[in-house]
Amino acid sequence: MWEYGVGIPDELFIRTDVPMTKQEVRAVIISKLRLKKSHTVWDIGAGTGSVSIETARVCSQGEVYSIDSNEEALRLVKENAKVFGVSNIKTLHGQAPLVLKDLPKPDRIFIGGSGEELADILKVCVDKIESPGVIVLSSITLDSIYLSQQFFKEQRIPWEVVCINIARSKQAGAKTMMIAQNPIYVLSAEVK
Repeated sequence: MWEYGVGIPDELFIRTDVPMTKQEVRAVIISKLRLKKSHTVWDIGAGTGSVSIETARVCSQGEVYSIDSNEEALRLVKENAKVFGVSNIKTLHGQAPLVLKDLPKPDRIFIGGSGEELADILKVCVDKIESPGVIVLSSITLDSIYLSQQFFKEQRIPWEVVCINIARSKQAGAKTMMIAQNPIYVLSAEVK
């Protein structure tokens, strides 16, 4: 097993220009998912697979379905799974929500990318998730978070949003300065 706990350093992942959920944000996402070893997890919009990898390591007796419409992203998920020695990830190429309908019921769902299909994806997720289940969504846009909040309000599903503001240190001559990263919004909802 890889020597790191939750929050694997970003530089250890194989990357291209495919989006990746960064280390500190992943740690919050994993905490919000409240994972158990035997859980089945969907990672929708898996990107490089950083959340899939972290989730698969925690859910060592379960399965993680990494879903993405980008074949390059799924190639990276597979490569990163090899790097980190996880074998319980199944990749699925296709557009959500269409590809979700035939998957096994999940205990937990993470939505890292949804394109313009977020409302339809959320409907399928709520219909398919085991009860009680947790759905976590991350976004850099207020629009996606607003749409998600409205959806969960209408469904009378409790939710919360946290805004993660991160700054990383950078040497500036003999001094150290902090460089702000984009804020990330993480919504979590408990489906009963």
